[in-house]
Amino acid sequence: MGSQALQILRQGVWASLTGGWYVDPHQTTFSNCFHLYLWIFLLAFPFLLYMVSEPPYLVVAGVYCAVVAAFFTAIKAVNFRLHAMFDLGEIVEKRQASLITDAPRLEEGDDGSGAKPKQYYRFWVLPGKWLRVRYDRLALLALLDRNRGVAENVFAVALASMVAFLGFLLLLEGFFRDIWVFQFCLVIASCQYSLLKSVQPDAASPMHGHNWVIVYSRPVYFCLCCALIWVFDLAGHSGHLHPFSLYGVTFFSAHFLLCARDVLIVFALCFPVIFLFGLLPQVNTFLMCLLEQVDMHIFGGTATTSPLSSVYSLLRSMFMAALLYGFCLGAINAPWEHPHVPVLFSVFCGLLLALSYHLSRQSSDPVILWSIFHSDLVMCPLMAVITFAISASTVFIALQPALSYILYMVAGVVGFVTHYLLPQLRKQLPWFCLAHPVLRSREYSQFEVRDAAQLMWFEKLYAWLQCVEKYVVHPAVVLNSLTEEAHLFVNAGFVRNVCFNVHPPPPHSGRALFICLAGMKLLRSSFCAPSLQYVTLCFTVLFFLFDYPHFSETFLLDYYFMSIVFSKLWDLLYKLRFVLTYIAPWQITWGSAFHAFAQPFAVPHSAMLFVQAVFSALFSTPLNPVLGSAVFVTSYTRPVKFWERDYNDSTHTCDPPPPPPPPGADDNNLNSIFYEHLTRSLQHSLCGDLLLGRWGNYTTGDCFILASDYLNALVHIIEIGNGLVTFQLRGLEFRGTYCQQREVEAITEGVEEDEGCCCCEPGHLPHVLSFNAAFGQRWLAWEVAATKYVLEGYSISDNNAASMLQVFDLRKILITYYVKSIIYYVSRSTKLEEWLANETVQEALRPCLNPAYVDSDPTFNLNIDEDYDHRASGITPSAFCMVYLDWIQYCNSRRETESERDSPLVILCFGLCILGRRALGTASHSMSASLEPFLYGLHALFKGDFRITSPRDEWVFADMDLLNRVVAPGVRMSLKLHQDHFTSPDEYEDPVVLYDAITSNEEKMLISHEGDPVWRSAILANMPSLLALRHVMDDGSDEYKIIMLNKRFLSFRVIKVNRECVRGLWAGQQQELVFLRNRNPERGSIQNAKQALRNMINSSCDQPIGYPIYVSPLTTSYAGGHAQLRSVWGGPVSPHNIYTWLISSWDR
Repeated sequence: MGSQALQILRQGVWASLTGGWYVDPHQTTFSNCFHLYLWIFLLAFPFLLYMVSEPPYLVVAGVYCAVVAAFFTAIKAVNFRLHAMFDLGEIVEKRQASLITDAPRLEEGDDGSGAKPKQYYRFWVLPGKWLRVRYDRLALLALLDRNRGVAENVFAVALASMVAFLGFLLLLEGFFRDIWVFQFCLVIASCQYSLLKSVQPDAASPMHGHNWVIVYSRPVYFCLCCALIWVFDLAGHSGHLHPFSLYGVTFFSAHFLLCARDVLIVFALCFPVIFLFGLLPQVNTFLMCLLEQVDMHIFGGTATTSPLSSVYSLLRSMFMAALLYGFCLGAINAPWEHPHVPVLFSVFCGLLLALSYHLSRQSSDPVILWSIFHSDLVMCPLMAVITFAISASTVFIALQPALSYILYMVAGVVGFVTHYLLPQLRKQLPWFCLAHPVLRSREYSQFEVRDAAQLMWFEKLYAWLQCVEKYVVHPAVVLNSLTEEAHLFVNAGFVRNVCFNVHPPPPHSGRALFICLAGMKLLRSSFCAPSLQYVTLCFTVLFFLFDYPHFSETFLLDYYFMSIVFSKLWDLLYKLRFVLTYIAPWQITWGSAFHAFAQPFAVPHSAMLFVQAVFSALFSTPLNPVLGSAVFVTSYTRPVKFWERDYNDSTHTCDPPPPPPPPGADDNNLNSIFYEHLTRSLQHSLCGDLLLGRWGNYTTGDCFILASDYLNALVHIIEIGNGLVTFQLRGLEFRGTYCQQREVEAITEGVEEDEGCCCCEPGHLPHVLSFNAAFGQRWLAWEVAATKYVLEGYSISDNNAASMLQVFDLRKILITYYVKSIIYYVSRSTKLEEWLANETVQEALRPCLNPAYVDSDPTFNLNIDEDYDHRASGITPSAFCMVYLDWIQYCNSRRETESERDSPLVILCFGLCILGRRALGTASHSMSASLEPFLYGLHALFKGDFRITSPRDEWVFADMDLLNRVVAPGVRMSLKLHQDHFTSPDEYEDPVVLYDAITSNEEKMLISHEGDPVWRSAILANMPSLLALRHVMDDGSDEYKIIMLNKRFLSFRVIKVNRECVRGLWAGQQQELVFLRNRNPERGSIQNAKQALRNMINSSCDQPIGYPIYVSPLTTSYAGGHAQLRSVWGGPVSPHNIYTWLISSWDR
């Protein structure tokens, strides 16, 4: 424990403060001295140069920059050449000639008993000139980080030079004085040193091992910060910017810009502490988060799935805004004659609505653009024409102000009914007071769901209310606000500036740009996330029109500004709920001694905790509990897709099959396919079910848990568009840990029977929760959204094969079905005539025609072979025919081939049945009488592992289809027939019933090993039934299980989890395992906490931090693929569908 703490202090705390330098006792003296002198040079050189520098300062800065560039170029070049030498060079060995001449060079550990070889590499300096290098690759990696490509090395040198140039200019300009000069030089040194030997792992690193991206974080942030300091300083002293006032706050004044500059100066000086606590993400995450936040809050975009998609989404929004800007600017410059609206403004409104609708239907993945093009080709022009007509009718001017108030009231009422009243009535515990939902689905009272979920009247009502709200009410509110904004601005005549309290007022260009941005954001938000709009609209109306009208700028600006504020307020609310739920003293769970120690410190930490919550809500950073305790700290900013591991973004093509599991794999490796099938089911139904309200209210970033008898999965909704949802599913273990099982019990158990009230049990009113139950449900970070959510899946039943084959009689039944299955596949084969005519097969089976022939292989046993002849001590053709001739003749009657006692068909069946049983005995190591070897051999044959060791069976190699298409399916079918024997023991005595049963199983069931790719393909293709024999070796157990899958409709409980709870717990696990290096598998931060589902959430995190058995790629579900939603709204309106409708109407 002490050594681990020292390691964290050295490699974590101290290295984060210095940029990567620390003394490592496990490294050589040369390595530590090199690191020390390198860091001292990078620190002392700019400090001493600044102390002795004289004008011209720009020359001094250039000299410093050139020295740093040359220094880094030399180090990077030598490092690159050495690694190239290790990659391509050859080791040269040289043996010592004599012990006398080479005695001074004997190395430590050489006992002098003989010549010892010396190894070295040749490092070519010049053509024909080389040096001996007795260094190895590991020592070089401990000395310097490796940059694999030339471009990386050039970029590192350029970045180090840029850090030197920008940092030294700030020093020369006098931004720092006294001790802060040394502090800033330390920051410069840490940024440059990290390019040579970085902090690994960094406090903000999301992965174990070397993270090459995090190397560039410090210098990139430093250059960005220095550039902003320069920009703000120049702008603050220029006097050319026009400040403006918004809600009483003046922006871009000289004082404002200089204050921002000073804040950045303090921020730059605090770099060591900032990187120690990991408050800044790696560069690609920062870029993705920044672009995503700009696109979402400024342009009304959706979440993104990668840095590249965030660039694409922002460029797409900017292009559309630029396209609309010209129309809006022309409309504002045109004269407005009361009560007429300029035609150009009506054109602008039509284009704005159509383009916003088109953008709302796109995701951050441009692949789907073509799939929505056909529908939008019809809908966008239609919406543009209708909007143009409504705007040109002057209804938004002539009916003012009554129309505005009517629209506000209609939007508020429709939103309240749609997104509050109906979802509350459909919850499992409405308002956490009622014990049952008021509006129940038809499946609610069913014990076992047998059919797909039926469409209820309130689901149709919910869908239609959403449709009216998205496409009628909110667009009318936004268009009304746009028209009012433009009309007020034009008619003001520049006498009274409504929005900006400055003189002279801003030009038309600024107002036109604002109208474009506000209209695009509000319309796209209304199309994609209507559940949040009515609250924002109602607050804006009540606050700015009634409570404090003197604070109002214009309604459009108020609405636009409050839409941004409310998104942050929702995040703050979720964070406070998570924190208060997690640290509530009456339900806190101490997973370790540290939790009990840290609990008292949470009380004085509360005030700071609220400040951190506000800060984290403003910058979209999670609040994570330190080591799972009640003390919270702020992590670095994260996008909506808050994990940084890359998964496949495309689900439009089938994923490649995973490699087969190793022999004896545990259940987790084999059960992951069921989560993959569940992902496919959700891909077809999730978007439609969300639009029908079956998961309650939802928004971007929400997390849900689907829980059934054996499936428990975390579903993260990443991106919500107009008619599409992008999500990811993470499957948990079937047989989880003790902590996971306790939390599963918490989300599946009901609270309706609780009768407690404080310390007594007076009971409760009918259909109402007791006081204790209602109080407890309000202090959870999750809630039950639905108890009977129906999805298509597989019911899984596993039976212990040992219990089904324990006694000899049961094994004899299996062998009998094995033989009959082989006979069935022989008679059904299309190659039967070819086999009967094969001379090699006939020659090998000719001895079987002798009446005295007997196969007395030791693998045959009287206890398990029905046709065993105890007088001959083996199996004879006559004994075989006495048992199986009737079955052979019946199978042959379906084919009409000769099947007399001595016919070639009977002899072929006899030979194959002998071969199949001998193969089973060989796989069982000739110990078929014992259960464990018998199961081992049966599993080997079930996988297709046939070992032909007897010379009497080598005739089967004449055609491998005899094994692949007869014996192999025979052993698999026998297991299914043996399963059926327990339900109807005497039914298969009738050959007709047995033959039809095998035929039916062939058509409707797949019997295969789970490692076979056919197994995965069959599940994803929705095969009705599947059967497999599984060998499980887990926790000391060695079992064989018969796995039976039947396709049916499954019932899930949908648990909505506070998304900030998931973000915070994941961030805490990342910090604890990666940066603090906690390797304890029973650490306190993953112990069960029912109020936050801590174990289930942490288990779903990316490996090796969590341990999900399946993580899906980012999957997109479309509303058009939901049959029930199509019956309500109709299908997509595309040219092809219109043509089909016209033809069908004409035919009628």
